Amino acid sequence: MRLVHLTAILPKLPPRRLPVVLLTVLLVFAGPATAWGPLGHRLVAALAWDDLTPQARTDIADLLAAEAEPSLPGVATWADQVRANDPDLGRRSAPWHYVNIAEHDCRYDAERACAGGDCVVEAINAQAAILADRTQPRAARVQALKFVVHFVGDVHQPQHAGYGDDRGGNDVEVTLPDAHGEDDGSNLHALWDSGLLRTAALDEAAYLHRLRAMPLAVSADGDAAAWAETSCRIAVQTYPAQAAIAPAYVERWRPVAEAQLRRGGSHLAAMLNAALGG
Repeated sequence: MRLVHLTAILPKLPPRRLPVVLLTVLLVFAGPATAWGPLGHRLVAALAWDDLTPQARTDIADLLAAEAEPSLPGVATWADQVRANDPDLGRRSAPWHYVNIAEHDCRYDAERACAGGDCVVEAINAQAAILADRTQPRAARVQALKFVVHFVGDVHQPQHAGYGDDRGGNDVEVTLPDAHGEDDGSNLHALWDSGLLRTAALDEAAYLHRLRAMPLAVSADGDAAAWAETSCRIAVQTYPAQAAIAPAYVERWRPVAEAQLRRGGSHLAAMLNAALGG
């Protein structure tokens, strides 16, 4: 892990670069517990809504009726925000956003990779079970729904099933030229969270239209462990040859990121339909 003390670099930077550097530092030290950006999570949730059964839609509408934005996209980033709103739950749930299996040939073994159930694979299974259990308190089922929506998105972001020794790409520095040709410092994890999607220059509605036009990309294996293994196999191929991200990298990997979003939406819908019936 390569660390640079902020006092060594901030005084040397022009003011226009300070927000970029500060954002990068926050992304690095946040650890591998954020996946996709808000756009990616909202897209997965919106795609899932398209494929829900009438019964699942009715149940979800009822469960989310009291939310500020009572929809799947509206709660898609709640599991990231909970760290600020409920620090205790945020700490407990932090390991539930990812699983490190790249060091093990992308093979998921619960005992080795998910001690105590603290990883995204077992968190998806546990929260889906709570959601499906109609004897559970309403508040528990609402919380479980929010977790499921977010974690299914997480497990389809390849860096969330990657290497533990670089914290899912957080320690791999990259730069991606912006629309003005200036390099915005970042890291591999953040590049896959948001950077690749931003290069499409589409708003949420336009991106959703684009993804809906893609063919369904549902894998044959329908469980969270298989989804993590698929993401891992992508992650191990995504390391750039150099820190400066070339247009060829974007051309190759943005379609893969988009396919993962499409696949994540389909998988989320299947999980919610199974949990809620219909």
